[in-house]
Amino acid sequence: MKIEAEWMRGGTSKCWVFESAQLGAAPAGPDVLLPRLFGSPDSRQIDGVGGATSTTSKAVILDRPVDGDVDVEFTFAQVGIEEATVDWGSNCGNCSAVVGLYAIEKGWVVPTGDVTRIVTRNTNTGQIIVQDVSTPSGALPIVPQAEMPGVPFPGYRVGLGFRDPAGKTTGALLPTGSPVDTLTVAGTPWTVSMVDAGAPLVILRAEDLGLDHERHDGWSATVVPQLDVLDAIRREAAVRMGMARTPEEAARAVPKLAVVAAPASSDPDSDLSVLMLSMGKPHPALAITGSIALTLAARTPGTLPADAVRATPGATLRLRTPAGVIETWSEERNGSLLVGVDRTARTIASTVIHLPEVLGSAVDTSFAGATQ
Repeated sequence: MKIEAEWMRGGTSKCWVFESAQLGAAPAGPDVLLPRLFGSPDSRQIDGVGGATSTTSKAVILDRPVDGDVDVEFTFAQVGIEEATVDWGSNCGNCSAVVGLYAIEKGWVVPTGDVTRIVTRNTNTGQIIVQDVSTPSGALPIVPQAEMPGVPFPGYRVGLGFRDPAGKTTGALLPTGSPVDTLTVAGTPWTVSMVDAGAPLVILRAEDLGLDHERHDGWSATVVPQLDVLDAIRREAAVRMGMARTPEEAARAVPKLAVVAAPASSDPDSDLSVLMLSMGKPHPALAITGSIALTLAARTPGTLPADAVRATPGATLRLRTPAGVIETWSEERNGSLLVGVDRTARTIASTVIHLPEVLGSAVDTSFAGATQ
């Protein structure tokens, strides 16, 4: 079996990008095919194209609608590493940044003016994401020059605007109706905020985990011994948010979890300190869908981010992450609220993935059946 794919960086993630027709022609459904292509289950993913980390074991599957209100539809897949699983329950904001660039590079969208707008829909959540790709003089620059925190080399600038992002998964910005709730895990009560915007997110206070808000650079190491209890909190939140019947049934990727605090007194360049977890481990930067949730949470009175943020957010919110400060922005456009962030993206390789064996599948071999 030979499958054409692009290997692309979007934000601080790497994603394998497929066109839906390529996967639809395979003899096995994507729930079976993707883990085998990525080399799962194996902590090294040594016999596949996965990168053995949560930020590099990702796939984006694109479709070009013939008619409709969007230019490109895309489905995100978080491929398991130690498990041969695929999580379809959420979107990845970083990987979303490759979609508009792919559409331009493949000729699906013709660049117009200094900024080309591509309207995309994520099928996991139904979220419309307006992508503004920098195309000075009506073309992609010969050499990409846009930079961003967490990535050592430049790429093409892509602005991602999530249109009216609240409640896309659970139906409400505050799924429980309250800006704060108490979850009891292993006999210990935890104060949390549960927010759904961009992706469902459960938020904790850094101080409740023994983290010093003046030493953000030490948070990742300090939370590692607490990862099991944090995952238990996240799973309990999934039940309270109506996303799972029991903690054991909660998805691995959602809800996401973030820890927040007021910025350090020596840090005038940020409004909120953040550490996010991805697939059970500290994220090296920030999940972009999570940043959308944090942005709306910071604007919602009574939530933990609203209580911790340095000042009432204006048009931008500056989030201190392990990779540096990431800015999100909010604006009203054509009667809708756009909440977004600027990313960079570039194509790393165009390739054919070889899979020597024939895969059988116990699941529906229809791509549409697996992703809807």
